[in-house]
Amino acid sequence: MTHTLKKRALGDSGLDIAPLVFGGNVFGWTADRSTSFSLLDAFVEAGFDAIDTADAYSRWVPGHSGGESETIIGAWLKARGRRDDVKILTKVGSDMGQGRNDLSAGWIEKAVEDSLRRLQTDHIDLYQTHWPDPETPQEETLRALDRLVRAGKVRAIGVSNHDAGSIRQALDISRREGLVAYAAIQPHYNLYSRATFEGALQELAVETGLGVITYFSLESGFLTGKYKTVDQVEGTKREGMLKDKFDARGARILAVLDAVALKNEATPAQVALAWLLARPGVTAPIVSATSTTQLADTLKAATLALSAEDMAALNEASAY
Repeated sequence: MTHTLKKRALGDSGLDIAPLVFGGNVFGWTADRSTSFSLLDAFVEAGFDAIDTADAYSRWVPGHSGGESETIIGAWLKARGRRDDVKILTKVGSDMGQGRNDLSAGWIEKAVEDSLRRLQTDHIDLYQTHWPDPETPQEETLRALDRLVRAGKVRAIGVSNHDAGSIRQALDISRREGLVAYAAIQPHYNLYSRATFEGALQELAVETGLGVITYFSLESGFLTGKYKTVDQVEGTKREGMLKDKFDARGARILAVLDAVALKNEATPAQVALAWLLARPGVTAPIVSATSTTQLADTLKAATLALSAEDMAALNEASAY
């Protein structure tokens, strides 16, 4: 059964998306092909429509060269015939073996063709620059992206992991040169990591109407409430990412998340995502899952409305 979710405009990209985006880094990594297909089926069946990936997913896995996630998404799109039902968001610029982050025009022209081939599609809905490339002038990058939009290979462009100053500079270049402009940003942001977005980046997004898709929306699992103490992460795959989070502030956040979840008959993860959805500037958090049960649970966040009192309690608990 497909639910009708209120869609949100992704900046002025012309794209409207349901309020949660599937994080495709798991495809071909912690979710094999058949699990990935089941996850994508369940996600779309629940009324969601935006899938985020990158050419570099999952190069970090021994034996992988990148493109594994896009390849699985492409196979699913072809098998299900659902290209028109979803927005495909992917990224360019990560090191794909050339030894550096690369946003040069020549690299973008090659990389987009590789992504389109793997995704088995003729266009990418949102093409995002993944990491800054200090060796390439922003104007060169923007001209290359502009050509892709004019050619119909890309519908809109976005930017990830760049600071407010360089994004503002890029917007100025686009305006001055009459080039397509970034319509969306993808920052690391959640209830625990607030300084990664709040401040200059959030002010820029709100002021210029940029769409905002947040990644690490649950801080690598810290905000799911699965782990209450540092002892519980010892020896797990997440130990390195989470062991420093159980300080006084982290403990306070988890306690308030639990209390708000209990009051709303929700889970801590749902509350953490609902908090993000209510924050100024945020369009949609990226969520991920490796089982359909976990996914169904997470997706309930899209319809959870927190009271002003709940929001205030969470803001206070997570203040630095």
